[in-house]
Amino acid sequence: MSLDPPTYLASLQSNIRQRLIPWDGAVRAGTLTEEQLAKIRAVDDKVKRDVRRQVIEANLDGYKTLFAGNNGQRSVLELASKRPDVCQYLLVLLSDLLDVVPALSKAFFQSEDSNPYENILPLLAHSTNTEDPIPLLTSIVLVRLMAGSRDESTATAEKALPMLFSYLASLTKNSDAGLQDIGVQEYSQLLYSRVCRQQFWKQRSETVGPLIDILRAAAGISGGDASANLWSGTTAPPRSGFEASVGGGVGLQLLYHVLLVLWQLSFEAADIGDDLNNEYDIVLLYTHLLRLSPKEKTTRLVIATLYNLLSNNQNSLLPTAVLARLPQLLQNLSSRQFTDPDLVEDRDKLQELVEEYTKTKTTFDEYVAEVNSGHLRWSPPHRSTVFWAENARKILDYENGEIVRKLAEIMQKPWENDKAVLAIACNDVGCLVREVPEKRSQLERYGLKRRIMELMGEADENVRWESLRALGGWLQYSFDTK
Repeated sequence: MSLDPPTYLASLQSNIRQRLIPWDGAVRAGTLTEEQLAKIRAVDDKVKRDVRRQVIEANLDGYKTLFAGNNGQRSVLELASKRPDVCQYLLVLLSDLLDVVPALSKAFFQSEDSNPYENILPLLAHSTNTEDPIPLLTSIVLVRLMAGSRDESTATAEKALPMLFSYLASLTKNSDAGLQDIGVQEYSQLLYSRVCRQQFWKQRSETVGPLIDILRAAAGISGGDASANLWSGTTAPPRSGFEASVGGGVGLQLLYHVLLVLWQLSFEAADIGDDLNNEYDIVLLYTHLLRLSPKEKTTRLVIATLYNLLSNNQNSLLPTAVLARLPQLLQNLSSRQFTDPDLVEDRDKLQELVEEYTKTKTTFDEYVAEVNSGHLRWSPPHRSTVFWAENARKILDYENGEIVRKLAEIMQKPWENDKAVLAIACNDVGCLVREVPEKRSQLERYGLKRRIMELMGEADENVRWESLRALGGWLQYSFDTK
């Protein structure tokens, strides 16, 4: 998958190509040999692209040895590691050659007894100085090597790839949007196989977490409990919608590239979909992004990712999608005239999947799904006397009291950013007491009466009111039984 190089990287590489390197002096100083210099001059930036290709294809092993070393022959990168100007030029040259001649990357891995990363990987840690371009240029070379060869050897999967992901993660966490975009685009080049995607997920605290933060910023979520803000609708989307810059100052291109990477990751949805949602509330976040996105290229990726996640985890994630009001949103999108046929196809498949699920689900199923999501909102069942009359006993008996246990867990949290959750939970407990008063002891075993009494001292007036109502029902039936 080819993406346009970020402006900062293209400018850096262009400047390095134009520098004058005193090659003859470098040879005399032992920075490289005459033979190595001859190979470099035969394919340097002054040579036409077609000529470069012919020269390298005629001597793939020789150019592989030039940069990686072999059988006691030291790599030019190893020899030049003490000369930053030469090292930078060689790294740019190698990345150019890997682009021009795809077979060169495969040549690096043809010998089983050699380590193609031995003289390249250490350059990732060349300096802790953020102004030093060598680690960045090294990461570009490593990405070209791995992506061009599509290698999955032990040397790649267990050593080089984890180190490279860690370095690229440092770019995505940088405050410079240009460096962020470089890191994200290079991620995309690396997710070419299941082995790579699994490693990316294994390092998710470094890799996926910062990408989710970028998406949350684009969605207008800043600080606090991101999930609470999304469920309660307290986000701050940009006034002008998705144009050159979106929420949180996230550029549209950066947003697109982040969505692209997570779409690639979603091909592992059967294995990681539940964890992805449990840890990052991905279904809720993507539903919100879909609501905000008027650009087809971002809409396409959001819908395609949602389809991968939901189709592979229907029992666990479709209930969350319904709670996030995805069915209503897809209904609205069905009237939009999209020009991308793939987008239209994915939208229709996703809508069909969601509609098929909702046809068979009852209000009780929706309530169970909401409680299991861990976040309550004022959905219709909470205020429906008919719902509670028909389902209160069923709720108490469901899976040996699992729903009540979950309500108790929800109520134990402070919900600083969404006090409505506590008010709703108090409402629900009060309804259970009124409909099935003989089960009060079951509720008390989970600490619900004690917690409701504590919430009477809450600063939020809605929480105080609902807790008072719930306790009133408790006291009423306590007196009635005496």
